[in-house]
Amino acid sequence: MRYEDQPTKAKSRTHDEGPGRAIVFFDGGSVSRELDPSRELLIGRGDDADLVVPDESVSRRHAILWPGSPPRIEDAGSANGTLVDGVLVGVGTPVPLAPTSVVELGDALMVVRFTGPAAATDEPIAAATVPLDPGMAKVEELVELVAKSDIPVLLLGETGVGKGVVAEDIHRRSARSAAPFVRLNSAAFAETMLESELFGHERGAFTGATQAKPGLLESAEGGTVLLDEIGEMPLAVQAKLLHTLDHREVLRVGGLRPKRIDVRFLAATNRDLGAEVRRGRFREDLYFRLNGISITIPPLRERKNELVRLCRKFAVEAGGGEIGDAALTRLAAHDWPGNVRELRNVVLRAALFARGGKIGVEHLDLGAAPTPNRTGAEGLKGELKKLEAERIVSALDQSEHNQVRAAKLLGISRGTLRSRMKELGLLPDRGRSGTS
Repeated sequence: MRYEDQPTKAKSRTHDEGPGRAIVFFDGGSVSRELDPSRELLIGRGDDADLVVPDESVSRRHAILWPGSPPRIEDAGSANGTLVDGVLVGVGTPVPLAPTSVVELGDALMVVRFTGPAAATDEPIAAATVPLDPGMAKVEELVELVAKSDIPVLLLGETGVGKGVVAEDIHRRSARSAAPFVRLNSAAFAETMLESELFGHERGAFTGATQAKPGLLESAEGGTVLLDEIGEMPLAVQAKLLHTLDHREVLRVGGLRPKRIDVRFLAATNRDLGAEVRRGRFREDLYFRLNGISITIPPLRERKNELVRLCRKFAVEAGGGEIGDAALTRLAAHDWPGNVRELRNVVLRAALFARGGKIGVEHLDLGAAPTPNRTGAEGLKGELKKLEAERIVSALDQSEHNQVRAAKLLGISRGTLRSRMKELGLLPDRGRSGTS
């Protein structure tokens, strides 16, 4: 298993894995559902929809998605329309979707993750031969373990490491995989709006509540909820969430009777929740309730073994060519404070500059992003290693990646150069893909 913070998967797909998954993103959250090859999927805001999208711009019965190769979508008489790649879709006129198609449902956006023949070329099979780093191997073991139960999972790690992808993989491997996977960003809403989005509201509950609306927890019935950025959740909402976790019921804003729900809870944060508890910013009882088991995803700078595979994957995603060795060496020397998300943006931008050709150092724009603040001996050693890596990369660039010439420029032997490159993570594993 490979984890990256974006929707495509790192392994090749076969026809036996089902028709795919529909994922809808809206302001502050997302919902998803696996496609059933034997029936269509009704998408809308109403309770009778197969994929409930709790967004006011989405009609109660908005669109119908037909599984197949390729899947097709048609409008269901929505008020705000359905568009595929910017083109309006008519009622009763199914339009085929490509792997790169973006569907607009009012203000919400939908993509369909292909798992049939259209997805078979998402990534060269040879890339899967790159082994996992020890930290990610541990993550893989834990995911395999927790996916078989309903124990709450707390996903920890820096911004951009792929916590959302790990959460979705837990859901995909679980017995709930055919039900919705719903993701809520706790930092995306003001406190009053967050409560309504999470628990729903009744008609007349507040100004502008012209009709009842189910919350995200209700929308995930039978499935999995990811509470992203849980450390940003206001204390008042934390209290209500704790009640839901304890009693498995939700009370809509303005409601009088709670409704039973059956969902599995996952939570993610880049904060130290233990420290937040001590500061009084996070409820201790909720922390223990969510932390059935914790999984820490290592930052990209600690899993450089995956960097080559991820670079090639993102280059393919961008429709670009291969990545040259010098560019890979430069990428390996970067500290990646933004982790996988930063890497993806850098490679996509480089592929654009390369105009479909081989990506070289001249196409990279790593900017001047700040590195984590480190002090003392550890910080000094890190700065020295960074300086050494930069000098080696510069020498390799000047010598057109000829290690003998680069060693002469640095005043060392080729053996010493290769030893230092290995120590600094500057020897990219070429795998079996034949990259020159």
